[in-house]
Amino acid sequence: MTTIKPNNSHIIREITPLSDKDCFYIADRRKDRFVYPLHCHKEFELNFVEHVSGVKRIVGDSIETTSEYDLVLITSPDLEHCWAQGDCQSPEIREVTIQFSQHFFDSLINTNQFERVKVMLNKAQHGLCFPLPAIMKVYALIDTLFEKKGFYAVVSFLSLLYELSFFTDSARTLSSSSFAQIEVQANSRRVQKVQHYIYEHYQEEIRLNYLAEMVGMTSVAFSRFFKLRTGKSVSEYIIDIRLGYAIRLLVNSTMSVAEICYECGFNNLSNFNRIFKKEKNLSPKEFRESYKKSRILV
Repeated sequence: MTTIKPNNSHIIREITPLSDKDCFYIADRRKDRFVYPLHCHKEFELNFVEHVSGVKRIVGDSIETTSEYDLVLITSPDLEHCWAQGDCQSPEIREVTIQFSQHFFDSLINTNQFERVKVMLNKAQHGLCFPLPAIMKVYALIDTLFEKKGFYAVVSFLSLLYELSFFTDSARTLSSSSFAQIEVQANSRRVQKVQHYIYEHYQEEIRLNYLAEMVGMTSVAFSRFFKLRTGKSVSEYIIDIRLGYAIRLLVNSTMSVAEICYECGFNNLSNFNRIFKKEKNLSPKEFRESYKKSRILV
């Protein structure tokens, strides 16, 4: 089986100003254009932008056009991302970027008081986009954080994360698990066993009755059980995994669309194109071209 790894030779790996003695780093910028290309970094990042209607946001294999306000949390060191100009015409863009290390939470993350924040940070490995009510809830904290100093800045930052954690369920994950190379683990051991099998055999034909037999259930009972635990049908889950790997090949290889289709377990090119367009609102070729426009050779 082919193992797909990110080819970061074409992605800027940013070295942030954050030192080992800092709790977090914040930059509050006013500008009229986005010019920084696709990049990644080991630090966690919370990025808020306003007056950005029409901007193209890329997080992993998610490409979306933003509305007036956008707030995204990213906690994976290899998840490439950028905000590109797109169709935005605003001369008064504001971007507030907060970067912080996972080590900042080492002594707090397993406490009862931080359980909500822990769940949010874990979910944000895919990139987490918060809804407008969440932005309105924390806007004042973001707006004034740059003015705070020392201990009071840390307290405000922790308050910001805690308030956002109440919106974890309503926030949208952006990148797929397979593109972000994150193996999702359900609470059920039966589901975990099936998920692991799918990750290992996504390139092959996967039959529902075989998966059901693996965990000692009938096909009908397993289908209901799996969807209850994951929120997706078995076929939807397999397609998501295959798409993530397919997109990784689209952006990190020169393989043709047809080659990628069959490499990732799809057995029909027209069906692959149809599913891709439905999920990403772009054809595979359009997605590849759109991604390339935000990349840079280093």
